[in-house]
Amino acid sequence: MKLENTKAQMRKGVLEYCILSVLQGKDAYVAEILGTLKDAKLLVVEGTIYPLLTRLKNSGLLNYRWEESTSGPPRKYYALTENGETFLKELTKTWDNLQQAVTIVTLKKTNHE
Repeated sequence: MKLENTKAQMRKGVLEYCILSVLQGKDAYVAEILGTLKDAKLLVVEGTIYPLLTRLKNSGLLNYRWEESTSGPPRKYYALTENGETFLKELTKTWDNLQQAVTIVTLKKTNHE
């Protein structure tokens, strides 16, 4: 098993949650979303994020609006829908529980060695 493949799968598993979290309380366009993820060391390329944003939109979790830009073409700003807000709250609960469980398991392993 290749370590890089496993690490990539772990990142992909939390990417949806991270994107929804970035959009909590504020609208953002793709470059802003990518910048936030990059700052957090979640390296994502445009080819990965666009299909994910489309899937989230088609699922009713996001919507978007076009806004003129002073420095180029219009920008598509994404925002959470009401369903997206609810979905994010549930994902946050699940993430918190998962994080606690993983911490318990990995600390037990470390403490018993």
